[in-house]
Amino acid sequence: MKAVVQDTYGSPDALAVREIDKPQVKDDEVLVRVRAASVHPDVWHVVAGRPYVLRIMGAGLRRPKVRVPGTDVAGRVEAVGRDVTRFQPGDEVFGETLRGNQWKNGGAFAEYVSTAPDGLALKPATISFEQAAAVPTSGLIALQNFPPDRVRPGQSVLVNGAAGGVGAIAVQLAKAYGATVTGVDHTTKLDMVRSLGADHVLDYTRDDFTRNAERYDLIFDVPGNHSLADCRRALTPEGKYVLIGHDRYGDASGRWLGSLPRFIKLMTLSMFVKQLPNLNTPVPDKKDLMATLRDLLETGKLTPVIDRTYSLDEVPAAIRHLTEGTARGKIVITL
Repeated sequence: MKAVVQDTYGSPDALAVREIDKPQVKDDEVLVRVRAASVHPDVWHVVAGRPYVLRIMGAGLRRPKVRVPGTDVAGRVEAVGRDVTRFQPGDEVFGETLRGNQWKNGGAFAEYVSTAPDGLALKPATISFEQAAAVPTSGLIALQNFPPDRVRPGQSVLVNGAAGGVGAIAVQLAKAYGATVTGVDHTTKLDMVRSLGADHVLDYTRDDFTRNAERYDLIFDVPGNHSLADCRRALTPEGKYVLIGHDRYGDASGRWLGSLPRFIKLMTLSMFVKQLPNLNTPVPDKKDLMATLRDLLETGKLTPVIDRTYSLDEVPAAIRHLTEGTARGKIVITL
């Protein structure tokens, strides 16, 4: 089969398209004929091998253990292992191909991928494979950090980084929960943020949301480009601050640990600062989260936004486009 192969850590130009063996489906896996995939910041992290700690967290010390990048997939089930009962050949599915942490390759940038069924859901007939592939990782991150009980109807939510993959879904989740939403992003992306349903938009090149008079019940911060102290000033007394913590492709964090020190600090502070979420909350099952994403897509409460599509041969260009920071929505790979 045709696949993007990563032999070493480095720039996207280190990736090459080759013919490799088709994966053998295990008893507890589903073999998917891939029709579309997508790129996101964690794909860049594993291609670059940064921060270095990801290499000891399962990605591989000297070179990637899994040689085919990509974690978001949409396609048609080719075969199922004998222990799999939720899917059958011919089903159209979408999902995430990882088990464990995000800093690993998942094999999605290939004509076929064999993956665990818990990361998959049936694709709604109302959306394309390209739209479905734009959702999984961004949707899972958004749902895990923004469950329905985190905001009540009528409350005020600010999404910083509202035009990116995670931010665009967070805006739509907030609207589905009945919140009044303010989206923050670059001048060139504000029309797109409005189209997602945002009630108000802020241009970060002109407005600093931490220094205006507005107070929010929830700040959903994707880039993490303001201090916690500044963000707390923009919250109501009972408001919550949720950090996703995109590190701008290594520019905003250390080469060894990346954003981990900042998250460790927040975990410690969460025991004393009521405006930080309770980190003892159980993490929902991925199968349940994927089912929720499917329901949101099927009911029209979530609309995937695609910035641009690339072919499998153009994956290096797609990753470079991602790192430029100009995309509005998701960058999708078509097969």
